[in-house]
Amino acid sequence: MQLSLYRYSLPLRQPLMFKGHRLKNREGLLVSINGQWGEVAPLPGFSMETLAEAEAESLACLAALKRGDTTCPALPSVQFGFDCAQRAWPADLPDPLPAYPLLQGTPASLMPSLSASHWQASPPKRLKLKVARYAMAEELALIEQLGKHFPTTQLILDANGGWTRADAQRFCERLTLEQIDYLEEPCASFADTIAVAEATGVGVALDETLSRGAAWHCHPQLKALVIKPTLIGSLNACEALVQRASEGNLRVVISSSFESDLGLGLLGRLASQWAPNEPPGLDTGHWLTARVTHVSGEVMTHSLRCLYRASSI
Repeated sequence: MQLSLYRYSLPLRQPLMFKGHRLKNREGLLVSINGQWGEVAPLPGFSMETLAEAEAESLACLAALKRGDTTCPALPSVQFGFDCAQRAWPADLPDPLPAYPLLQGTPASLMPSLSASHWQASPPKRLKLKVARYAMAEELALIEQLGKHFPTTQLILDANGGWTRADAQRFCERLTLEQIDYLEEPCASFADTIAVAEATGVGVALDETLSRGAAWHCHPQLKALVIKPTLIGSLNACEALVQRASEGNLRVVISSSFESDLGLGLLGRLASQWAPNEPPGLDTGHWLTARVTHVSGEVMTHSLRCLYRASSI
């Protein structure tokens, strides 16, 4: 058995804020088991574990595999990485549908670029925008301008649970709902999210609720499950959510957590398998200025820091 673990650090095009964590670089781990790769990359502000904790557990798991023992990681990011590295992938998976674009930044920085956007000639069918980060009036003005510039585009709004019930309701009451595909996690609690949906008629989607493993149920205003395998962890747990979505007639969107190009490739394969007819939320790679793989897909191990390498009989 061939085992290895590498650490990467990829610069971001500009510093990004993740729930109070300001990142200039995206850091993570790449694990290889018999030549098959997985990625272990907890996202600060969203993952329950730190990269140091994930690294320690990854090393312990590799040592156990070397001894011939079974290994059952406890940390979600490690579960995801090791599951991918040991997964029996289906043969001949189709390419995933093109990811929908993600807009991220201050309304003031995004507004001037709309009229000059390269989307004018061919607007995207869906566009995702982070909300609940800046002044509500500024975000609503940006959404209004998006609607004017791209009238055929459906908007996905993602609040990351950032509003109180009252603020979320106030925001939604001022939206033109016809152009809103759905609103992800307007509030931190499922009960508040559903209350806002019932009061305003907005369609909602779950994201952080799934990553936390919190209780939820189907509802007429619940439209989609946004599954982030890096944060949820176990691929079996992710597949259980896919099955539950199918039973509840909910859409499934496989979404990224700012992984490297290798991780995005793995997520794209899962999207092809679990949600082949739904564009994935994987438009985060352009925020990174470097790669960990060649265009051919080969991992550039020479540019990474090796933490572990071993062979077992």
